Amino acid sequence: MKKNYLFFLLSLVFLYSNSQNKCEDAHSDVIYAYSHVKSAYDSNNISHLKDYSYRSTDAFNRAKKILNDCGCETSYNYAFDASELLSKVENTKTFEDGRFYVKRARDIAKKVINELEICTKLTQEDESLAELENDRLKLQQQQIELSLKEEKIKQKLAEKEAAELRLKKEQLIIKNDMVLTSNLKNFNAILNVCDCDIEMPEINYEKEALLSKDLKEIKKEYLIIFKNMTSNYLDKLNACND
Repeated sequence: MKKNYLFFLLSLVFLYSNSQNKCEDAHSDVIYAYSHVKSAYDSNNISHLKDYSYRSTDAFNRAKKILNDCGCETSYNYAFDASELLSKVENTKTFEDGRFYVKRARDIAKKVINELEICTKLTQEDESLAELENDRLKLQQQQIELSLKEEKIKQKLAEKEAAELRLKKEQLIIKNDMVLTSNLKNFNAILNVCDCDIEMPEINYEKEALLSKDLKEIKKEYLIIFKNMTSNYLDKLNACND
């Protein structure tokens, strides 16, 4: 009888310990979700707001399954509420409407973390391990935040490079366009002096389409235009002499 009781007691301890370990698996997803909902709240445009909200929702959904399986009910309920609020952000039309849901979700996300900590509270013998885990999670959160900052910097650099490249293309097009106009004027002046009753036609081409090409392709396009224009001019001049 005593052996059966001891076995039952050990089984309960094992199940409790196993349940704790499963709940602890939700820590990284919960912190990840909180980090992204915080970034969503701190964003300054609706595109970033929706992007971070989506990432946070995804992390909360992963955490919900773990929290539900390990029996951490209160933390699960808060995670459910936060994910429901964030899921509404995608269909919002304005930044203010989306931020309304994000603010509420951010506040609830803190409760998810607090309740998860209570649910996975460790014994005094494991406090040192808990501190190490807490430091690891803080470091992980810092790494996530650094990664997000790095993404923002990369995006800004890419936008800056794209703007600079477009400006170079526009300047190249303007420069070549001025030369084309000048050449057309000079060619017509020569044809007029030579008493040729002929005029060079206007050169029509899609300038906006050129902006989709790279600088080398734009230069090549203009070289073809210049060659065709010059060839057309010489043909007209020769026909005039005949």
